[in-house]
Amino acid sequence: MPTRELRLTNRRGLHARAATKLVQCCQPFAVRVAVHHRERQADAANVMSLLMLAAPCGTELTVVTEGDDADAAMDAIVGLFEARFHEDE
Repeated sequence: MPTRELRLTNRRGLHARAATKLVQCCQPFAVRVAVHHRERQADAANVMSLLMLAAPCGTELTVVTEGDDADAAMDAIVGLFEARFHEDE
């Protein structure tokens, strides 16, 4: 199970549009993705679950991928975070 600590660096954090992009990023893969913020956990297949994390800019999230495409999914998720969810371009 690949696990990474990823920091939200886009200005608005994990808001509705960013959460939707994360869900869409995970969809092509045969994987389950869990996102942790403090004591809360969200399923990356569920936008509302991600929004409940209430994660603003600067928040560090723990992302865990599990399944056949775990490594490829993690690479895609890391790329999305590094691209700042394609918002600040």
